[in-house]
Amino acid sequence: MDLLFNRATILIFFYKLSSAYYLVICQNVPRSRSNQASTLVGTRLYFFGGGSSTEVWYLDLSSSFNISTPPWHSDIVMPVGYSFGTSCLSPIDNSTVFLIGGRTWMANTGNYLYLSSVYKFNSTTSQWTTPTINNYNSSFTTRNEMQAVINNNGKIFVFGGTNFNSSTVHYYNDMNILDIANMTWSTLTQSQSFLTNVDYTATLLPNGLIAYVGGRSVSSSNVSLTNMAQIQIFDTKSYTWSAKSANGSTIASRVSHSAVLTQDGNIIIYGGSVQNSSGYPVTVFSDIAVLNTNSWVWSVPSVSGTSAPPLTQHSAALYKNYMILAFGNNFN
Repeated sequence: MDLLFNRATILIFFYKLSSAYYLVICQNVPRSRSNQASTLVGTRLYFFGGGSSTEVWYLDLSSSFNISTPPWHSDIVMPVGYSFGTSCLSPIDNSTVFLIGGRTWMANTGNYLYLSSVYKFNSTTSQWTTPTINNYNSSFTTRNEMQAVINNNGKIFVFGGTNFNSSTVHYYNDMNILDIANMTWSTLTQSQSFLTNVDYTATLLPNGLIAYVGGRSVSSSNVSLTNMAQIQIFDTKSYTWSAKSANGSTIASRVSHSAVLTQDGNIIIYGGSVQNSSGYPVTVFSDIAVLNTNSWVWSVPSVSGTSAPPLTQHSAALYKNYMILAFGNNFN
């Protein structure tokens, strides 16, 4: 799969309850990109890398603004080019962002570089560091196309993913856990997960369960899209797997979509795509779907306003009552 496609767009899309607003930005702001990592730090929505970029940008959400001129700010660049990775915010200080996995390379050379799979960004001081990790899983070095979640105790959970920059593609079904309190890594090598999974969304629920939605399921014989009605569940307290069968509306299977969790326990997903055997999207979605994690029922809400375009490999964050999507690809 290419790292950056020609028709990447910069998109700011605000979805509020039953209303939607979107804007394609054409002014001198961050250039188009996809497969970036993003994290909300207080009132700053950060974006890290994307494509071959080393850039760090953030949107200042601290006050109301005209959507025709979003408050973009640049920050110190990353030590490496970065894409297809994942990020999360430390609950210990609420200012440190951890970037996990991904494809990294030397800026301006195109040469892949896998010296570390974890980087720390201090958003208060704008400093990058590479932490020393105990018991690090060396097979994680080239891992990408997965998502991380972090619990209130500072444990980062990263499931599955695939390797990159290797002659043989390998799909993983292990659960890797990084405890940032003592920087210790552990790996559940005998995973109880039902399927290997990549390009999914991972959402941590208030009860400590992680809900894995969509993506690609990999068995010994084939690679297929995961049924959106089959939700894999990992319990971060007991370290056990289970499954939930979701009812309600039929939601098309997809990869590279986005998801946010609302305060009332709903997972809202947007977009995503269907890929061909070469990994190129052949269908890109522009739909919104809601999964109620209390009843495990899918629904498709009525949305007013101008519809957002098809979008995949983008970022999503929930700020107050708004789901904010940015960047990504539409492949038109």
